Amino acid sequence: MPGSETSGTVVAAYGRRMTLLLDSGARVEARVKGKRLQPVCGDRVYASPISNEPDWLILRLAARRNALTRPNQRAQVEVLAANLDLLVAVCADQPQPDWFIVDRYLSAAALMKIAAAVVYNKADTGAVADEVAAELEQYREIGYPALVCSARSGYNLDALAALLAGKTGIVAGQSGVGKSSLINALTRADQRTAAVSTARGEGRHTTVTAVMLPLPGGGFVVDSPGVRDYAPAIANAADVAGGFPELWQYGQRCRFGNCRHRREPGCAVKAAVDDGHISERRYESYRRLLNLTERQEQQKY
Repeated sequence: MPGSETSGTVVAAYGRRMTLLLDSGARVEARVKGKRLQPVCGDRVYASPISNEPDWLILRLAARRNALTRPNQRAQVEVLAANLDLLVAVCADQPQPDWFIVDRYLSAAALMKIAAAVVYNKADTGAVADEVAAELEQYREIGYPALVCSARSGYNLDALAALLAGKTGIVAGQSGVGKSSLINALTRADQRTAAVSTARGEGRHTTVTAVMLPLPGGGFVVDSPGVRDYAPAIANAADVAGGFPELWQYGQRCRFGNCRHRREPGCAVKAAVDDGHISERRYESYRRLLNLTERQEQQKY
């Protein structure tokens, strides 16, 4: 009845309008009370039906367990999704894989303290180029599951389904890598898909909002809008290394506790890179994210 609160989960967000999955199992359309509340997909919320209207009103948010973020153009934190258990970073042969974007999604997951995996999609036969195989093997050595899949042929989708089973996961990556196609195959849904632009080799945006879909084996998966670039919003540059497990591990041996792993004496991370224990490309990925985070810190003041 109007005035009473019911709890539920945001399963789609369209600006100030939302679709809620109530704890009773009912799906309702809702809008947000006031301007301060900014629910996102995955948020647990409390809502109430509106008298003489089909809509519900979202009154307040429950505390978030975690949040996938990015900085906006003013270096403010933008929340993309909340209360996740797993992040799947997807890449493909087209558009050309950007491993630095993959690293940044994995970094976001590590800083959120959730599991993460890498999926190389569009490999209909399971065969990949040598350089791709080498990158995927590096991720496995760090401890990330790294799967070769094909949404079109169904190759190895059972392994991806097993990773997602019973969890709330998000599938993220560059535009055009086939995130929605993977989710369609996993959920039997019908998310819009589009071919990669042949003029630039860049993906086209087809998912314009985050949508959470149920998985046949239990759990949910969030289909997120594709990106041309991504970086997590990190409050303190000193935290950046925590998004790279292998750097963080060696960083415990550095001479100085506040080592940024650049040119400091006694840096165990630099020594591990020089000895081949840490990938030079992953180290460069760390340096780029560190530089970006420091620039964003400066913008705040």
